Amino acid sequence: RNHLHAAGHICILKDAFMYESPAEIANLTSTDKFDAALAIHLYKGGRLLQGSRIPFGIIFGGTDVNEDTKCQEKCQVMGAVLEEARFAVAFTVKLKELAAAEWPDARKKIYVQSQGIKTAPSDTFDWYRFLQNSAIPANTDRFHLFLLICGLRRVKDPLYLVEVFSDWHRKDPSVHLGIIGPAVDPVFTSEIKEKVKRAPGVHLLPELPQEELHAAVRRCFAVVNSSLSEGMSAAILEAMDLEIPVLARNIPGNAAIIKHKETGLLFSNPQEFVVLSKSLMNDPIMEKEIITRAKDYVKKHHSWEGERKTYQNLVLRL
Repeated sequence: RNHLHAAGHICILKDAFMYESPAEIANLTSTDKFDAALAIHLYKGGRLLQGSRIPFGIIFGGTDVNEDTKCQEKCQVMGAVLEEARFAVAFTVKLKELAAAEWPDARKKIYVQSQGIKTAPSDTFDWYRFLQNSAIPANTDRFHLFLLICGLRRVKDPLYLVEVFSDWHRKDPSVHLGIIGPAVDPVFTSEIKEKVKRAPGVHLLPELPQEELHAAVRRCFAVVNSSLSEGMSAAILEAMDLEIPVLARNIPGNAAIIKHKETGLLFSNPQEFVVLSKSLMNDPIMEKEIITRAKDYVKKHHSWEGERKTYQNLVLRL
């Protein structure tokens, strides 16, 4: 939205979950006299723009191409949406190739633009109060907080490491895992609360505004991603930019931005996560090298200015 505002457009954000049919969006766009639309996620956002009276573009979310294509009904809807869209944006070449294999006629309208990253940690964030409010005892010299940042929904698999982490915490009380993010799926969130309640060393933390979250990331030991599927994780890239090491599940979306033992660590199972975490804790030289290379990678490949230019140019096509 900032990119579009900077180019002189008025940009209104709407949550796709608030609408059920294309008719509701058609009503909104004609009442408020919108000129164009940009939907994030080919199925969740895109289906609402089917038959739209205004031109639109699509930004792939990741789960649309990686997961929703497995459902024939969703796949048909997404193909029809892509046919109508003026352009589509994929975060990686791999995601573009997957989409083009599914919908070959759309290949020429799919552009690759990685996410641009800009972090702005709050200067007034009170780290110790945050830990106190979260009932995390930080009175030890060897305190290590791992932060798992995600919307609380099944595809993010936030419970993947809970058991193994809790076992590790019993042996080493200095390690803690904090799960933080919005409660996207209320039923699943209750499930997480129940599981975490019985898992010492694992904490469900209250959601924070972005600047405070960035400040918390800067104070934690490492950022964790345990998703089943990812388009491109902004949380991983933000941690890299904030010079905090990342441990991520070895899935295509994560492997596209992390080179194992160079810009981060990739794990294939919970036990490997613990082994890699311990090696990171015991090897400050490796930690420093990973942090330095990750910061350089983000600077080079995830430029916020580059992203701005791409979207400002694409919107002119609408």
